[in-house]
Amino acid sequence: MTLHSVPELQAGGLQLAYDQRVVVDDLDVKVPPGRITAIVGANACGKSTLLRALARLLAPRKGAVQLDGRALHSIPTRELARRLGILPQGPIAPEGLTVLDLVTRGRSPHQTWWRQWSKADESAVHGALAATGIADLAGRAVDELSGGQRQRAWIAMAVAQGTPVLLLDEPTTYLDLAHQIDVLDLIHDLNRNEGRTIVMVLHDLNQACRYADHVIAMKGGRIVAEGDPADVITAENVAEVFDLRCQVTTDPVSGTPLVIPMGRHHTS
Repeated sequence: MTLHSVPELQAGGLQLAYDQRVVVDDLDVKVPPGRITAIVGANACGKSTLLRALARLLAPRKGAVQLDGRALHSIPTRELARRLGILPQGPIAPEGLTVLDLVTRGRSPHQTWWRQWSKADESAVHGALAATGIADLAGRAVDELSGGQRQRAWIAMAVAQGTPVLLLDEPTTYLDLAHQIDVLDLIHDLNRNEGRTIVMVLHDLNQACRYADHVIAMKGGRIVAEGDPADVITAENVAEVFDLRCQVTTDPVSGTPLVIPMGRHHTS
């Protein structure tokens, strides 16, 4: 499947806050359509807060998020859910819910009182199960799966939703290294094979360099640098964003930047 119309997601003059604590202030961002964007930064820098605003889970104090030039808050909820999907950190499924039932829920935005379950819905669900490699797990309870399998199930639900824009908040958290690569390969396939715009928050800089076309580095609620991974992930930027000395060399496998951190006991 290829998504022919990929909407543009952008924000201007954003101020984001929790109660009286301002986390992001006067931030502008434009997500490259049809590409993979990784948001990186130290803990509490505002990256997940920004993603929540892009998903309309957090209303801006100032500024606005726009999808194809329309303010996100002005788009009806069901319409937005057909165009933009979000996978938050650590989602929890009701006890006993099967993988098939979970993935089927991804089709809810397409249901109306005059349009019930259709062959298109059936095809989308089975296509999502196949794309994520979990068709054989359809009858299993989600809470019985391994961490990697469970994350694939949630991604399958988002795939079945059929949105051209997909936002993922730390999709590799709590996964071992093999499952992290497995999930990132899947995300890469969704972008390259279907043209979906992917925005994900990542902690691992080397994985961000390998899998993202565009990197946004944040510190203290502002964007320090953004662009091609080779331009953003430099020793100078890593020192500013993470307060970490490092050397940046070339990944021998992917040819992308490779960050080698240096602790207090290491010399350059």
